[in-house]
Amino acid sequence: MRLMHATERERVILAALAPSGFVSLGHLEARLGTSAATIRRDLTRMEAAGLLARVHGGARLTDPNAPAVAEQLRLAGIPFEQAITRNLEPKQRIGRAAAALCRPGEGVMIDGGTTTLQMCPHLEGLDCQVLTNSLHIVSALLPQPGTRILVPSGAVFREQNIILAPAGEDSMPRFHAPKLFMGAAAVGPRGVMQADVVLVAAERRLIDRAEQVILLVDHSKFASHSGAIVCALDEIDTIVTDRPLARDFAAPVRAAGVKVVVAD
Repeated sequence: MRLMHATERERVILAALAPSGFVSLGHLEARLGTSAATIRRDLTRMEAAGLLARVHGGARLTDPNAPAVAEQLRLAGIPFEQAITRNLEPKQRIGRAAAALCRPGEGVMIDGGTTTLQMCPHLEGLDCQVLTNSLHIVSALLPQPGTRILVPSGAVFREQNIILAPAGEDSMPRFHAPKLFMGAAAVGPRGVMQADVVLVAAERRLIDRAEQVILLVDHSKFASHSGAIVCALDEIDTIVTDRPLARDFAAPVRAAGVKVVVAD
């Protein structure tokens, strides 16, 4: 497991606290992969900042509505309402091409994102079963009478309007979905990246359930190679994008055995 910085650990701790207001020390040790002594120091520092209160066996939120806590529970990265307008036309083409990979009646997982959202209009009539953590995707699919929608349990993160489970906890329904459609903040030779470690943990849980991982990214996502790594290229089965890959990136993608679909 990659060692987390203190700020990353704080985000994970607060995400674990969000659903019930309490998290045990043992739960944090398992999720963070660090020593109890380090976690205790983290909790002491966060208590001093007014983010939580230490209690026997773990920690609890002092006030979930306090400004400091609300600030920490925000995900890093561009808020959904700003990202939705960026490169919209390429995203729409990618969404249409990705939906064409779905079969009628199939179960699929669709991770929250502004590109995966563009799949929704093209799922009409396929009568798919969709597991998603995105309330935007839920809203887009609700008018489709034949589409069955499932959501996990957890806390709603308003910036992305997605549901994230407590750290280290599997909150997914018992549901088999061979294909996972997901987006990314960036993609490079080292793999797929997200801006926030909380999103990384959520997407790892989805990847571990999937038989096929299908990545939906427009050309701008190949320009930046920064972020926390979600998975290596060889864990991706298909990339759906709007332009042919640049030569220097096409080689590692081919070496990883990834299929590339360029949306017309």
